[in-house]
This record gives sequence, structure tokens and C-alpha cells, in this order.
Amino acid sequence: MDSVEQLIKEIYDDIKSQENKGAVADYIPELAKVDPERFGVHYTSIEGNEFGIGDYQTKFSIQSIAKVLSLSLAYKYEGDAMWDRVGVEPSGNPYNSLVQLEDENGIPRNPLINAGAIVVCDILLSRFEHPLRELLDFIKSICDHEEVDYNLFVARSEKSIGYRNVALCNYLKSLDNLENEPEDVLDFYFTMCSLEMSCQNLSRAFLFLACDDFRNREGKQILPIMKANRVNAIMQTCGFYDESGEFSFRVGLPGKSGVGGGIIALHPEKYSIAVWSPRLNEKGNSYRGMRFLEEFTSRTNSHLF
Repeated sequence: MDSVEQLIKEIYDDIKSQENKGAVADYIPELAKVDPERFGVHYTSIEGNEFGIGDYQTKFSIQSIAKVLSLSLAYKYEGDAMWDRVGVEPSGNPYNSLVQLEDENGIPRNPLINAGAIVVCDILLSRFEHPLRELLDFIKSICDHEEVDYNLFVARSEKSIGYRNVALCNYLKSLDNLENEPEDVLDFYFTMCSLEMSCQNLSRAFLFLACDDFRNREGKQILPIMKANRVNAIMQTCGFYDESGEFSFRVGLPGKSGVGGGIIALHPEKYSIAVWSPRLNEKGNSYRGMRFLEEFTSRTNSHLF
């Protein structure tokens, strides 16, 4: 573990000393207020060893990373029936494409693009009386932290400019791929994306996808290994929108990014690692986060391919 800690520190210090390129996601008013120089990393091994550096305990808006958590909860209860309503293929198009949704008759290409995540929200709305509470309780149980919560200022900020998501949601409803009212589904979706977690919270929360016998604090298994493997496969191929192939090529791990500047990545049977740096590259992924993870998997020889 000492060697991993030293390596993380070396890579962190090296990247922090260099130019921090990109820009924060200022199209969401609340995210425009975030200090662009924040930078944190947290590593958790399946043996329970942990190490963090920088702003690893600072909470930030995880945005689309939350889609993996809502997907996992829905898949836990819905099973393979959910694949009748959302696909598992990379999109090859912008994450909020209306054209692709129309071409494919209202079946989103995968659950990590916006339309797919909206369908997953609809599934949870139909299953639970209080779906936001169920999702929050699920997340608290897997990261063993009671202070995880939604940021309603961020949710309102997203809703104020979320016209494309409104269009996607209404189009899904028009093609009979939503059971609930669009307004209710959108409220769930925007609130879900406003989840605030730290790198430490995130790396702990995603450990259940890295360990085939992970159990929460009540001793219950989160997902059967086959379902966990399939969630990992979706992250591997779809977790970074138009940069998913590049991430697989350079980092070589299942992962997911969010426009809040966070990235989570995991190595099955070894570790999960979270990075946060708000400046985004032209593809909408954390500039420093992508650089850090590429260097980390290269120097630890933990690229899966």
C-alpha cells in the first residue's frame, strides 16, 4: 500500500504543477461557481486500504456519475426486463441526442446517456413510493456514510436550463416508453444528478462493482456478480460519452464521468479510485482527472487490456 500511496502523491503533484486546461460546466449556473483549481483523489482497495490526497473530502456535484447508481438500483429489482426499454450499445452521438432517439423509436441506446437515464428514473418511480429516498438510502448503505445528500440549489439550477432534457422526456412519453408523468420523471432526474459526494464517498460507494462478494453494512450483497459485471461492461463502453473509446484505450478501466468534474474508475478485484477536478476538456470530461487516471493505470500496470 505504501508504494501505491507514494505513486498517487507523485502523479498528483506532477499534474498539479502543470497547466490546468479546460473550463468548468458554466452552462449550469450553480456549477459555474465552483473553484476550477480544486483537485482531489481517493483510492480504496478491496482489502479496505484507503488513501486520499488534495480535496478528496470536499463534496461536489457528481452529476452523471449518479446514473450508474440509479441503474444499479433499478437493475437490482427490475432484472433483465429493463433491457426491453433501454439498450446497452454505445451511442456514437451526443449524450442528449433527439435525432438518435427518434431514429430508434424511443428506445435509448444505453442507460448512461440522458434519455436512457430518464427511462431508468421512470422505472424507479414506478417501483418505489419514495424513489429519491430509496436511492439515497441505497447510496448511503454502499459508501457507509450518512452525510450524502442532494443539493436542491443545483437541481433547480439544472431544471432552469434543462430544455433538451424536457424535450427528451416528452418524446419518450409520446413513444410510450415512460409510465409516469414527464414532470415527475424530470424532477427525479434533476434531483438525482444533484447528488453531492466527495472522492472518498465515491471510491467507497463503487467498491461493490469491483468486489464480487461486496456486502453493505447490513451484510447484504448489493448485486449478483453477473449483474455487476454487466454494469461494468456498460461503464466500459458508454461511461464517457464521445470519449468512451479514448478512455478505454488510455485508461483501460470501467468508469463514469460527470460534468461536475468527477470521474470514478474501478479495477475488478483490486480497487476503485475517484478523481475530481472541475475543468473539463472539449469532450466534457475532467482534464486533470483523465490525465491522472491514464498515468496511474500505466504506472501500476493495471490497464485491463
